Amino acid sequence: MADPSNLTSTRRPPHPYLSGNFAPIHRAQPLTPCPFTGTIPTDLADGEYVRNGGNPVANEALGRDAHWFDGDGMLTGVAFRSSGEKGSIQPEFVNQYILTDVYISTVTSSSIKTPILPSIATLVNPLNSLFTITLRILRTLVLVLLSHLPGSQQAIKKISVANTAILYHDGRALATCESGPPMRVALPGLETVGWFNGERCEGESPTVGGPGFGGKGPLSFFREWTTAHPRVDPQTKELLLFHSTFAPPYVHCSIVAPSDTKASQSGGPGKIFNAAVPGINSAKMMHDFGVSKSYTVIMDLPLSLDPLNLAKNTPVVAYDPTARSRFGVFPRFEPGKARWFETRACCIFHTANTWDSPTEQDYSSEGQQPVSVNMLACRLTSASLVFSAGALAAPTPTIPVPFHEREEEQCRLYYYEFQLHQDGSNTIRHQWALSAIPFEFPSLRDSASMSAAKYVYGCSVSDSSFGAALGRAVKMDSLVKMDVETLIARGKRNPPHPISGCVDSRNVSEILENQGDNDPIKVFKMPDGWYAQESRFVPRLGGTDEDDGWLLSYVFDESQLQEDGECKPDARSELWIIDARSMTDVVAKIQLPQRVPHEYTQSTFKLRKENTYVTHLADLDGC
Repeated sequence: MADPSNLTSTRRPPHPYLSGNFAPIHRAQPLTPCPFTGTIPTDLADGEYVRNGGNPVANEALGRDAHWFDGDGMLTGVAFRSSGEKGSIQPEFVNQYILTDVYISTVTSSSIKTPILPSIATLVNPLNSLFTITLRILRTLVLVLLSHLPGSQQAIKKISVANTAILYHDGRALATCESGPPMRVALPGLETVGWFNGERCEGESPTVGGPGFGGKGPLSFFREWTTAHPRVDPQTKELLLFHSTFAPPYVHCSIVAPSDTKASQSGGPGKIFNAAVPGINSAKMMHDFGVSKSYTVIMDLPLSLDPLNLAKNTPVVAYDPTARSRFGVFPRFEPGKARWFETRACCIFHTANTWDSPTEQDYSSEGQQPVSVNMLACRLTSASLVFSAGALAAPTPTIPVPFHEREEEQCRLYYYEFQLHQDGSNTIRHQWALSAIPFEFPSLRDSASMSAAKYVYGCSVSDSSFGAALGRAVKMDSLVKMDVETLIARGKRNPPHPISGCVDSRNVSEILENQGDNDPIKVFKMPDGWYAQESRFVPRLGGTDEDDGWLLSYVFDESQLQEDGECKPDARSELWIIDARSMTDVVAKIQLPQRVPHEYTQSTFKLRKENTYVTHLADLDGC
């Protein structure tokens, strides 16, 4: 018999995104009162903070391929209930799995020990053979087909796990993922309602309407796949989405107006479903896009997501650092008029804000002044995150990157200005980083989106570069507030070197050492051993300044880890409420009944009014 001690020494090390506070949890709790310290702002009364994230329910084969982007959708929220006493608020924790077809099929099939869908790690691993990848995909197809046989408790009609973002539109809270349509959930209990197709939602009273996202036909299943980050226009209340597929024309756009509006307030037709965007020549991994009041920006980056890659002996997901990044800019309701801008290869998973402005240049001919579309985005210099999130080493490019285009591994908040000239020519007038510090998972005040917002919030690391952080599980120990208005103005007065330059060259430590009231970059550094997640801004009612409000973030203290790096059974997270103006004061700490795994997916905050959840800023924000 083998010596158990020898077996232990050869055991595969734990996957960084399946261990510690990245490990999934399987305990779902109804609304549960929580103790807290400090004072909860009355601005949060009768509202709810909700975060989405991947939490694999089938997790028994721990030696399997796994990726940070995998996992069944789980919503985690804190509701702020007004109690009997005037001004008194009781926070209540709740978390629930999103009851997708894939989730229900998994939990009702005792023989399934690993996720039904192939891991992204399987698809991106350059060491996996064509046979291995094909086998994983065939397993998924077989399980989907078997789910439709008599005796199966849940037919898998949609393969989305709805694990990426949560937003609110037209009376519906919607959970999203790129492999299917949004899923509606109910607040405050986070119960699943049903799939939303742009016209109606499963579980709602029947209404008259067409097929919605995807339309009809053999490819409708793919065309209903929506971006993980739809946008809601704070003025017109339109929901804007794009759909990325495996067949030409590869990308479509949809716009959903509020149900009480017959025509769009922005002058459009009200609803558009699956309008084609021309100019894209292959299937790509598109996670986000930019939306201003008048224009949409689609990012055609050299990161492919194409099953046809298998025929070329290339992973389904592949990055080409020698190719070009392309940005398609078109009027909101006219995707057929897309104009393309090209620049150096990069990856962008999240945009922070997009807005229109007339160019600052003077033109002698009246009416010839071009329009500028401005965009802030978190630009990565490579696709390393895609690989490291699956505990994989990024492959060495087969074609070397030209020396003059080589960049250090980093992720920074970048400013782009796309000029659309009247003669049809296109110019990227500005493209540089606002700061040298790592910056990802951006957010801003909802009412300021699609306009020239002054502040953007995000996450950073203080002890290393972002490239070094990618060598391990990415944990953010700093929340950052950037005065992007000031930094952009500085950059325009003294433009940095295009692409590789930045306006402010300080690192996080240097900013913390000399952080003054007028510093355009403010950093909230977590205590040693504590890590934060993506933050969400909630405005102070009656506030006058854009940053007058609060940042909410789930946090975790790693002193609760055991010697083997795993969490203690009774480990717990907290929800911190931070003064967004000072970026120094924690006004309240809510002790949650269990831990919240590290995720950096989109969160939302909504207020309840007359038993209906409404968009917080639209109803109550006067700015």
